[in-house]
Amino acid sequence: MLTAASYARRRLATAVRRRIRHWTASARALDVVIALSCFSLMLLDVPGLAAADNRLTGLTASLVLAAGAATLVVRRRLPWLPYLVALLLLSRLHELTLIQFALYSIGRYRGRAAAVLATLGYLAVAYICFSLFDPPDLQSSLSDFLSVVVPIGVLASGVGVAAYRQDLVHELAAQRAGTAALQAVQAERISVARDVHDLVGRELTVLAVRAEVLSARSRGTDRHKDFEELADTARRAHLMLNDTIVHRADERTATPGLEGLPALALESERMGSPVHLKIETAARGLSPLRQTAVYRVVQECLTNAAKHAPGELVTVTIALTGDRLRVVARNALPASEPLTEPVSSGTGTFSMRERVSSMGGTLTAGAESGAYQVIALLPAGCIPDPAPRRAPR
Repeated sequence: MLTAASYARRRLATAVRRRIRHWTASARALDVVIALSCFSLMLLDVPGLAAADNRLTGLTASLVLAAGAATLVVRRRLPWLPYLVALLLLSRLHELTLIQFALYSIGRYRGRAAAVLATLGYLAVAYICFSLFDPPDLQSSLSDFLSVVVPIGVLASGVGVAAYRQDLVHELAAQRAGTAALQAVQAERISVARDVHDLVGRELTVLAVRAEVLSARSRGTDRHKDFEELADTARRAHLMLNDTIVHRADERTATPGLEGLPALALESERMGSPVHLKIETAARGLSPLRQTAVYRVVQECLTNAAKHAPGELVTVTIALTGDRLRVVARNALPASEPLTEPVSSGTGTFSMRERVSSMGGTLTAGAESGAYQVIALLPAGCIPDPAPRRAPR
């Protein structure tokens, strides 16, 4: 039986493990590892430092080097701090390990101009130390300076600048992907708004016309004024709809509904991807707006299948489950990658999910059991009774 103490210990252990996982995945953990790595390399120089400088023992040299390596923990926010400490160690102890990490950090997090400036400063300090304050063998000091000191600084700065440029490329690619996704979502919202305008606008027009007819027929009765107000309200609503949603200009006709899916399947088969289409009879009673959403989802699914799994059978099922409309598109994953990279903007799934979400539904997509499957669930709305009802006489 689990006691309160054991339960508390388990909760504490779980919290500690979660905290450790979170910390190890952070940038601060990487900085600490880099500082420890630098200190480990610097420890190799401790015996030489203690022998060369009588004021330092092995312990004091280790403490000085540890303090210098610790500055790398803030190399992202304050890259100049480890650089200045590294110059101090270079001038006093001829220590070249920390300066490599410092120059790389400046190039990585401050760019090319800062890296060039830092490298020139490092070369100036190193030249003074190796030429003016070294033993009398000046030729040997200059040789060491040109063969060791200069390549170390240039290489560390160059690698840092290359990493800085790579970070910029990745950031730009992420921004472009985000912009493309936002544009796709915005385009889908505009498309949905225009479909709403076309469908709702038509019904408002019909309502206004019918109200005007009833107003004309009831002229001279008590209902005449009521029908006139109804017609005027319908006209005002139509005008407000026109002012709110921008009309399509020189674009395609309105998006088809479920009646357009067979033609879509034939087009996909001509592209080399056979389609098995199953539409439940009750689903044909959906509102035009929902049928438009289904058409768009199926269209995108067939396009993706033709791009990424050419030749594979695509099964599309449209059915009603209670008060929910379920759209499932499934195709087998290709046995091998396509010979050519498919041309894709990568925003199709964003568009589908935005359209479905705008109607209160959900969309999931992903590989499962050797097949790629897209499932869209939408509210079915009001389904009219397919059986015709006679008007009372």
